[in-house]
Amino acid sequence: MTPLLLILSAPSGTGKTTLARRLVAAHPGALFSVSYTTRPPRGDEKDGVDYHFVSRERFEKMIAAGAFVEWAQVHGHHYGTPRTSIASAASLVVFDIDVQGGQAIKKQHPEAVRALILPPSLAELERRLRARSTDDDTAVRRRLHAARIEIGVAIAAGYEYWVVNEDLDHAYADLDAIVRAEGCKAGRRPLAPDLGIP
Repeated sequence: MTPLLLILSAPSGTGKTTLARRLVAAHPGALFSVSYTTRPPRGDEKDGVDYHFVSRERFEKMIAAGAFVEWAQVHGHHYGTPRTSIASAASLVVFDIDVQGGQAIKKQHPEAVRALILPPSLAELERRLRARSTDDDTAVRRRLHAARIEIGVAIAAGYEYWVVNEDLDHAYADLDAIVRAEGCKAGRRPLAPDLGIP
């Protein structure tokens, strides 16, 4: 069975990580690709669960060793997707990465599927960012500016699906529908040998 590589990208504060975790929990055999980052943990983030938090020196050594399928610098910190995620035997691998990373994976793995998670509006995104209380006013404005750019780049890059996260349950149902539909694509699931299909 060919694994489904599902790339979820979204502006910060849109809820993609929550959706990604829920999707993985609901699909036996699914894997959440835990990225590496040089930024410090936020809130109750846990090493090895939310991210692998590493020093810049270790990150640079991993780049040199070819450990990442993609990596980028975002908001002054490095983020990278481990190559081991794609080499896993999972039936579904969910990547929670930015558009730049999504494009890099798609280039190396054209069979990957990309979904852009969108806020219902920029005003609502601003409300969510401020409600998190993790960023000052300058950081929130910077994230909103970055959101406009990221959404435009994702649309121009041809992300296959757009999911608006106005209601978490509805957005999750849309993502689950994408996984089910992609799982039915020819060649993605094994067929009984006696069907006579090569």
